[in-house]
Amino acid sequence: MPLYEHVLIARNDVTQQQVEAIADLVAAQVEGDGGAVRKREYWGLRSLAYRVKKNRKGHYMLLGLEAPPASIVEMERQLNLNEDILRFMTIRVDEIDDAPSAILARKGDDRERGFRGPKPAGRFDSGRGGKRGYDDREEFRARDEGPRGGRDLNDE
Repeated sequence: MPLYEHVLIARNDVTQQQVEAIADLVAAQVEGDGGAVRKREYWGLRSLAYRVKKNRKGHYMLLGLEAPPASIVEMERQLNLNEDILRFMTIRVDEIDDAPSAILARKGDDRERGFRGPKPAGRFDSGRGGKRGYDDREEFRARDEGPRGGRDLNDE
């Protein structure tokens, strides 16, 4: 039987439990036709790249399906009729990976941020090196030294 990855986006007005219920309906319909759901991931409420049916956010769900093509066509027809679904996409794949998807893997990396280094010393200091006085900054030195770079011909 062919393998598919199916991603659906539900409106942000619905709850996570309602999104899970929609996924359960999809799973029941696929399993009723002799297929199986091999993978199921809830990606959470995420921002959309642009407004879709007046929504700026949506609940994302990924399903890894093993089903006959006729079952996929019927599932997509049912999702078109559901008002809570903003978009969906079904792609045929060679295999369904058991590891977490890239979306969930990246989510885990964001939460494990550690120490990012020392903070800058003050408002005007860069944090590199020791404390410098206010007038020691490069822009004030250039202005105070004059047009010839601070050297006078009489000094030699």
